[in-house]
Amino acid sequence: MSLISADNHLAVMASLFAIAAAGFLIEKTRIGALLTGAVWAIFLAIIASNIGLIPSTAPAYDFVWTYFVPVLIPLFLMKADLKKIFFETTRMAGAFLLAAVGTVVGAIIAFSLIDIGDYAAGTEAATLGTRQAAAVGAFTATYIGGSVNYGALMSSTGLGAADPSWASAMTAVDNLYSGFFLALLALMPGWAWLAKRFKPIDHSEGDDEVEEARPITAASLCLSAAYALIVVAIGSALADQLDAIWDDAGRKWKFAIISVLALIPATAFPKTIGGLRGGYEMGIALSFVFFAMIAAGADVISLLQQAPVLFGLIGIMLAVHAVIVFGVGSVLRLSLPELITASNAAILGATTAPALAAAKGWKDLVTPGVLVGVLGYAIGTPIATLVFELWPG
Repeated sequence: MSLISADNHLAVMASLFAIAAAGFLIEKTRIGALLTGAVWAIFLAIIASNIGLIPSTAPAYDFVWTYFVPVLIPLFLMKADLKKIFFETTRMAGAFLLAAVGTVVGAIIAFSLIDIGDYAAGTEAATLGTRQAAAVGAFTATYIGGSVNYGALMSSTGLGAADPSWASAMTAVDNLYSGFFLALLALMPGWAWLAKRFKPIDHSEGDDEVEEARPITAASLCLSAAYALIVVAIGSALADQLDAIWDDAGRKWKFAIISVLALIPATAFPKTIGGLRGGYEMGIALSFVFFAMIAAGADVISLLQQAPVLFGLIGIMLAVHAVIVFGVGSVLRLSLPELITASNAAILGATTAPALAAAKGWKDLVTPGVLVGVLGYAIGTPIATLVFELWPG
């Protein structure tokens, strides 16, 4: 039992948004800035659920899975002009694809070494694949594209709905590890023994011109939401048709289909779609609500029991990722700043990559950092879905 009952749909949804809003506010404080807003939203939801303020399961959570998660994809892909990404940022695109390979290899090695068990017998998700396959898919997704891809795999594999406590533990440990990895990347340029192993390139002479940002208006928000919903509606209809031909194929590939559909107009009409203001910000807000919803299903005792295994898994994944990115990257004559920015974009997404590049004075990597982060949103879900589908068992 909880203070807010599971069937009080408006109150449950209000709680999720309040927790997400609190995450944004806390990260702006001096102490709160030590962690990201997403981590604070996760912690607050875990606390609220375990002390009985909000339910651990509720129909409102299913609403988030069904509608919020797919809408995140087109919202994040509005600026995914593939022509610009590949032809204007060739070196960075190559570095990012190397980072994606590092993530896939890291996931395969980590999950081959550590077995996390299976779903409870009879769950709906068990028909879609093992817990091992679902988890390897979800971690592959999040370390190529970030939360939007992570949410897509958690939904399409059924992991989030079938095993909320495990999913919550995954989300919490993932976010903590991501913060640690970001700190490590920020320190790497100061390691002389490492820097001398890479081709020295001056990245401080980038273009200081900043694209004039048009204001976010009620009309731009409405247009962004309408565009995202139309893409999701068409993608869902195509997935349903695929289901009629091939059992469960549509459900498994639904988010990959939506990703492809979102890429077509973003690449064909970059000024029109990319000019829609507020879509990305709306996606960030909804992703915080998604994190709060996932964390609400966490049982603290179960989370603490599962955390050591997850720390080991993610540690192996990121170690392999780093070895491939910086080892192969040095052979390919990529600079250390290029590789750091690419790895950052893969593991943490399009927000932190340009921020770190700007903070380090790598001016000509700021815009490419954004673009390859968006590339991660585009390719993360299809690649992770393929890993999930091909995982044995």
